[in-house]
Amino acid sequence: MRIFNFSAGPCTLPVEVLEEIRDEIVDYRGAGMSLIEMSHRSPEYGEVHESAVALVRRLLAVPDEHDILLIQGGATMQFGMVPMNLLADGGRGGYIDTGAWASKALADAAHHGDVYTAWSGADGGYTRVPAPEELRVEEGARYLHMTSNETIGGVQHKEWPGVGAPLVADMSSDLMSRPVPWDLLDLAYGGVQKNLAPAGMALVIVRRTVLERAPRRLATYLRYDVHADTDSLHNTPPVFPIYVMEKTLRWIERSGGLAAMEAAADERAGLIYRAIDESEGFYTSPVERASRSNMNVVFRIADNDLEPGFIEEATARGMSGLKGHRSVGGCRASLYNAMPKAGAEALAELMAEFQRRA
Repeated sequence: MRIFNFSAGPCTLPVEVLEEIRDEIVDYRGAGMSLIEMSHRSPEYGEVHESAVALVRRLLAVPDEHDILLIQGGATMQFGMVPMNLLADGGRGGYIDTGAWASKALADAAHHGDVYTAWSGADGGYTRVPAPEELRVEEGARYLHMTSNETIGGVQHKEWPGVGAPLVADMSSDLMSRPVPWDLLDLAYGGVQKNLAPAGMALVIVRRTVLERAPRRLATYLRYDVHADTDSLHNTPPVFPIYVMEKTLRWIERSGGLAAMEAAADERAGLIYRAIDESEGFYTSPVERASRSNMNVVFRIADNDLEPGFIEEATARGMSGLKGHRSVGGCRASLYNAMPKAGAEALAELMAEFQRRA
């Protein structure tokens, strides 16, 4: 029996995608072997690879002036690759520090380029994102880096800051959940293990003018232009994540595209936030309302001693992954694209029942 998987990642995937993989994993469409055993130069894999890239472009409405790259590793490797490729000629990058992942991106970038903090929410406990007028954008800054959604802290940029410098966005935990304003973005990236596929790959979308000024002295695999010039086939790509992502993208398209994903995310998150707000303080969220994430709802029970019992009961009812990140504690419900509305309804119902019995 399938449970409701609220884990922050790796996370739940669409059941029909998993069923398709199950049916093909031993014998891919009569080939006599799995796709993940085939050469990445085979026509069978080539079809999947090209389809995955085309679906990303279509669903996210990526303009022609941006290239779509499929790179091994995850978003953490991009923390280094971004400044390596964008700041090698002496440019400067600003970073919006909204929580754990933004802080890690800033710390890694400092090893490879000249960076500064454009805004930090550390003094306020990372409970909100900044307003555009709070950002310190230096004249001539090569880019402004943002983490569009903080998986651990549960804060999300609802608006995209258009502040005079090109944006670079880590979208790991809300990629493919809403539209993206490509006119503001030089580069967007994200690990695929939230809304798209198993861990092991980053999706990178980069403006071609950025590639033109990228350095050529980096190790080959760390150069965005190499991945662009070879259609992400410089070496053996991460075949299994790409294979799963292609199927998930088809599922998103069948389900109504990004508009449907965004509406469903609003509805799921609304159910949980309503349960918090109507609990009269029994449940609390540390995040300011305007910055609340639709992907990762973090909350606490006012009586902390009750939290282990709540997690235990949720687990018994088939709800997994609700324990908050070890660095902050509390509870966290991750509500990615493949989470059915029924999962959010079940959690909201449990929250109400648990409060009545407490």
